[in-house]
Amino acid sequence: MKRPSWLPSLATAPFCPSEASGSVIIPPGLSNARKLALFLGPGLMVAVGYMDPGNWATDLEAGSRYGYGLLFVILLSSLTGMLLQTLSMRVGLISGLTLAELSRDRYSKPTNFVLWIFAEIAIIATDVAEVLGSALAFKLLLGVSLQWGIAITA
Repeated sequence: MKRPSWLPSLATAPFCPSEASGSVIIPPGLSNARKLALFLGPGLMVAVGYMDPGNWATDLEAGSRYGYGLLFVILLSSLTGMLLQTLSMRVGLISGLTLAELSRDRYSKPTNFVLWIFAEIAIIATDVAEVLGSALAFKLLLGVSLQWGIAITA
């Protein structure tokens, strides 16, 4: 993959704080709206991933059943999520490539195919949780049957 000319070369030290200080590289000549989208985009994606209806429904269900017994799971999963997002951000800032592009460059085709299948399974599982969470919300709030809630959500 050819690097855009406006991207800096690789950092002198891996994950050097001066190179990966949380800044986003913005190409020159973009409109203010596009600059704002580049700035807010990653944060909005992470927020949607953590605050979708499927997560809310699952969290409320688990909380009503087990109380504070699973609180450590929230702590561990939040810390793990922060670690993975930080590592992903650093790799993206330093290399200028997405995780998919890096995987394509570093791994063989069969390995990339397996990674793609795993990613698709994760996406499907997330979509199912979101659809069921939204359908459950329609049922609780509006009295709509689950089948109609799924049809409305999908």
